[in-house]
Amino acid sequence: MVENRPLVTYLSHGILLAGILVVAFPLWMAFVASTYPPEAFNTGVLPLWPGDHFWENYSTALSAGLQAAGGVPVGLMMLNSTVMALAIAIGKIAISLLSAYAVVYFRFPGRMLCFWTIFVTLMLPVEVRILPTFEVVADLGMLNSYAGLSIPLIASATATFLFRQFFLTVPDELVEAARIDGAGPLRFFKDVLMPLSRTNIAALFVILFIYGWNQYLWPLLITTEESFYTVVMGIQRMVAVPDSEPQWHVVMATAILAMIPPVFVVIAMQRLFVRGLVETEK
Repeated sequence: MVENRPLVTYLSHGILLAGILVVAFPLWMAFVASTYPPEAFNTGVLPLWPGDHFWENYSTALSAGLQAAGGVPVGLMMLNSTVMALAIAIGKIAISLLSAYAVVYFRFPGRMLCFWTIFVTLMLPVEVRILPTFEVVADLGMLNSYAGLSIPLIASATATFLFRQFFLTVPDELVEAARIDGAGPLRFFKDVLMPLSRTNIAALFVILFIYGWNQYLWPLLITTEESFYTVVMGIQRMVAVPDSEPQWHVVMATAILAMIPPVFVVIAMQRLFVRGLVETEK
């Protein structure tokens, strides 16, 4: 029997509300700052309620950007970030699914050696191997391209490991039933394993999309053309303008716009994301 304790209920709800306020207040202030003209920041005191320059500031950010930061429209940078994040998420999931499927369901010499070789790459993130990776990308002519932004970040030992662990929990009876029905390896993968992996794929997609969206160092290194700047790079360039003060109203508008796609992905896939993390039986 669950006891009804009003004091504990009120206390827990109060703690949750306090946590929400702590997290949401900086976001609210960023939004408020994005609705005021640049002169409002000279006083050092920012109001708590939005101003009347919402459309002006956001239209400037989306269509023109800041001339001091290269004049790249935020809309173009968000498009570049979206393409990069989608390519990384989809590429990582596709390669990890196939590699985990091969390791679990195919018996070939060196199978476990291949798996542990993939797993050891967790110790070598892009930041560690960034110079040789850059040299390879440059030699292949992939600088200032979507392929150069995404392909070096596609391999994922973590996703391969997670899919392998899930495939090991699939009952052998399913494999035998598929074999009796005449299903080949590709048919079994497409009609049995893929539907069973749906929640895992959704959970990984959310994580990997945000991972790709927040990339900064790699895009900064391989992009020299402004048409391939990502939104995270754009925010940094807007803040670090030489010989002038940052235009904080446009910077804050860009930061708010940069949060929209990841938040949309999380909200749209929330149910599958939670199920993929907590379900033990598919």
